[in-house]
This record gives sequence, C-alpha cells and structure tokens, in this order.
Amino acid sequence: MILADKIIDLRKKYGWSQEELAAQLGVSRQSVSKWEGAQSIPDMAKIVQMSELFGVSTDYLLKDDVTLPGAGGSTGASASDSAPASANAGAGTSTPRIVGLEEANAFLQVKATNAERVSLGVLLCILSPICLILLGGASSYGLFPITDVQATGIGLMILILMVGIAVALFVTSGLRVQRFEYLEHDPIDTLYGVDGMARERREQSRAAHDRHLVVGIVLCVLAALPLFATMLFIGEDDSFAYVPGVAAILALAGVGAWFIVRASIPWGALQQLLEDGDYTREEKARSRRMAPIGGIYWGLVTAAFLAWSFITGDWDRTWIIWPVAGVAYGAIYGIVLALRK
Repeated sequence: MILADKIIDLRKKYGWSQEELAAQLGVSRQSVSKWEGAQSIPDMAKIVQMSELFGVSTDYLLKDDVTLPGAGGSTGASASDSAPASANAGAGTSTPRIVGLEEANAFLQVKATNAERVSLGVLLCILSPICLILLGGASSYGLFPITDVQATGIGLMILILMVGIAVALFVTSGLRVQRFEYLEHDPIDTLYGVDGMARERREQSRAAHDRHLVVGIVLCVLAALPLFATMLFIGEDDSFAYVPGVAAILALAGVGAWFIVRASIPWGALQQLLEDGDYTREEKARSRRMAPIGGIYWGLVTAAFLAWSFITGDWDRTWIIWPVAGVAYGAIYGIVLALRK
C-alpha cells in the first residue's frame, strides 16, 4: 500500500474528513487532497506529525511493504485500536465495508443509468396533469367538442398512464441500485485506485454538474413567469389564456427538475464513494436516525395530495402541496436536529 492510500485509510478509520485532518496538521484541504491523490508528497515534518496523530510509525507511512499489526505486518500501531471512541460512535457502525475498483465502477455505471431514468420519471410526474388542465379548460370554454366529463376522463387516463410509467422507472431504478445501498448508509473503506478515480471523475464533471444545476434552479424560479405575464396582459378577464399559463408553470418546473435530478444523481454517487458532502460518516449516522421520520412524513404528504386531488378534482392546484411540503420538511428536519442536540 502506498502512502496516499495509507493516509486515506487512516483518516477514514478515525472518521475524519479531509478538512478535519487538514486542520489538525495545519495545512489546507487541497494539500490533503493532493496527498491522497498521489499528486504530491508531504514533507518529513508532516510525516512525523501524522505518525504521532495516527499512532503509527514513520516506517509504516513511508515504506510500501510495511503493514499494521493484524494486517500481515509487524511495524506500527493499529490505527483502529488507537482511534478515539468518538470516531467509532460517529461512524454509527463497527466495521466499514470494503469497496474495490470493480465495485465502484459498477456502482457509478448503475447511477449514471438511473440518473436518466429517474429524471425522466420526475419529468413525467410533473407534466402528467397538463393534459387534464388543457382539456378541462378547452372544454369549459367551448374550444373542444367534448363534455367536461369526457375531458376529465381523458385527462385522468393520460395522467395515470404517465404516472404509471414514472413509477415503473422509479421501481426498476431502485432495484438496480439496491445492492449498493450500503454506500449511502454505512461507512466504507476504499481499496487502491478507487479514491483517485472518484476524485478525477468528480473534477471532470464539476463544470457540467454546476451548469445543469444552475439551469434547473433558474427554470424552476422562472416557472411562474408565463402566468404572471398572462395576468399582466390579459388582466382579470375570465379567459382561456390562463389555462396555458398554468400548464406552462408545470412544463418549466418539470424541465428544471429534470436538469437538477440529472445532475445530482451522478454527483451524489461520487460523493458517496468519497464519503464527502452529504455522505460523511456523521451525516450517514444522522440520516439513519432521521429515516423513520422522513418515511412517515412523505407518506402522509402523498396521501394528502391524492385525497385532496381526487376529492376536489382540482389537479391544476393540488400540485402546490409538493413545494410547500418540501420547504416544510426542511424546517422539520432542522427542528428535529436541534431537539436531538
């Protein structure tokens, strides 16, 4: 094992992020990142400092053929034995899972495919009420030679079909990634080459990820503009022009959500392999504690949405429950965390 991999291994056994290790060594996070990516080598002073920090010998750090006791070698102290209890507690589990290069590549491939499928499913769900809205409005204003009941029936059939396709995409995507669920919830240790590969891919995709994210957010923010423009130019007259305005809101929001989901899933996969961002060991432990609350909350939101929609038939309005529920969930999440602390 080379020095870069030994630093990664020891840091993860202690449950530290790159920022935390950099702070203890008095260097920048970029320096630690370069050490772990084998792009540079720490000077002797930092080698000695790391040997004291991790409780291992300098020989273990500098010599590739020297291993820790219990790992086939005879030099150095065991990092897992000297790790503080708080590090293990923060990890939320006793033994990290080992991830090799083949497993990591298979995971990234599945996530790339799922990004296309899930983003399409999200788009279909958001667009599904549009036909119902347009047909209902056209029927009400006498622009289409069908009754209101027929318009509602056709619109609901199209809505259910689109939602059904979306659900199929979600379910199959979930089944494909099921074997990799431990990467999201459990602490991991990566073998040689995995960390460097993941970092390289993350840097290569950073510009595209940021661009797609910005486009998606901007489209969601601008989604209400068509309706406001209709109000400005049409005024308060009872006109069919408002119906396409509502449909345009869903269309723009759907495309914006497609961009966001399409960019976020592959990026999140790389974060999982690196145990960075929202997937540090501390965040994983926190997510496990919050999972039951999230399941109950979104189950109730879904039930409320379906009940409200089918009882009132106001599919052109009931969609508002989702952005409201999302904002409310963020507040609930913060309150629960504050109470736990």
